[in-house]
Amino acid sequence: MALSRAKKKQKLQLLAGEISGSTTAIVGTFSGLTVAQDFELRKVVRGAGGKYRVLKNKLAAKAGEGTGVEAALKGLKGVSAAAFTSGDPVELAKAFSKWVGDNAQFTFKLGVVDGKLITAEEVKALASMPGKQELYSKLLFLINAPAQRLVTVMNATGRDLAVVVNQGVKESKFAAAAE
Repeated sequence: MALSRAKKKQKLQLLAGEISGSTTAIVGTFSGLTVAQDFELRKVVRGAGGKYRVLKNKLAAKAGEGTGVEAALKGLKGVSAAAFTSGDPVELAKAFSKWVGDNAQFTFKLGVVDGKLITAEEVKALASMPGKQELYSKLLFLINAPAQRLVTVMNATGRDLAVVVNQGVKESKFAAAAE
């Protein structure tokens, strides 16, 4: 059953609202996807902070006009679905790629990260990168490491002196000096 003009306009506004706040989109195609698999995919994408939609190509192109993901939605052919996020693109790509690895019915077409169009291979490469949280923790470790080493060196002198004195007390080396 064909959609009426009012329904198309409503779907267009809904999709445009979702897309307008997105900085990242991953577009793909699927065939033979069951309802349970589709439900699981939607759950995975939501868990990564994104939204997943099956797209009508012409409506998606119109909804994407003037947004950061416009390049990904223009000229789509065949069955298309997209995951959008305004959060961490690596987290979305990792979650999506992991699910796609387990379910061969879905394949990537392309993606957009911060307005830059990327290929399907680049989407897979994006999934192999460390996420923001991992990068932050590595950066904090690198910032903290020199200070931690300095404190260790400064404490070493006192610790070494205490070890020598303790060893002397155990071997009664200081007993003769005290008498």
